[in-house]
Amino acid sequence: MTKNIASYLVLVLFTVIVLSVSFSSNDSIVDLSKYSTAGLELDYTVSLDEDIKNDVLLSNDEDNEFSPFLGKSFVGFKEAIGFKESRGNYTTVNTFGYLGKYQFGTETLKMIGINNPEQFLKSPKLQEKAFIANAARNKWILRRDIKNFVGRRINGVLVTESGILAAAHLAGPGSVKTYLRSYGLDNFADGFGTTVQYYMKRFSGYDTSFVKPDRRAKAI
Repeated sequence: MTKNIASYLVLVLFTVIVLSVSFSSNDSIVDLSKYSTAGLELDYTVSLDEDIKNDVLLSNDEDNEFSPFLGKSFVGFKEAIGFKESRGNYTTVNTFGYLGKYQFGTETLKMIGINNPEQFLKSPKLQEKAFIANAARNKWILRRDIKNFVGRRINGVLVTESGILAAAHLAGPGSVKTYLRSYGLDNFADGFGTTVQYYMKRFSGYDTSFVKPDRRAKAI
């Protein structure tokens, strides 16, 4: 009996000691200063931000759409044009005086109701409205040409509605009419040498059904 009591007391004492050590505040604190990844070559399974940025930029060559996420949507269309025109910079003015993300001329801005270039440059919201208003106006002007030429090939380039609207943004609807009706013989080029045909090809196949033809479209 005495032996059993002694064994029991030893077991209880051992348990108390173990629990005391386990909950000791000194032993439960891990000194993280001893651990470091300095000097180690790390192998991540997820790409670094720089790699992601480079992948997106690589998708912007002349035969690819602006973003694999936006695809051929209308947002993809306008963002691709904005990137081509100014790298998406709302405040830029080029050497010919064209303004903002989409590089508008002052005369075009007046036609869609914008008479204050400084206010225009300071307002990304107004610039987005201007792009849609100008596209709607161009779509109305070119409505017959869209009907007659979409689906045809001119100089090997498939004519699409988005290509027509992009070219009209670059050169104006009159130059696009001339290009289409001359079957590519009269190929307008801007001050940097960018042609109607280039925009027809570069911005082919986007969904521009969002844009409704509007003769009197205004941004404000």
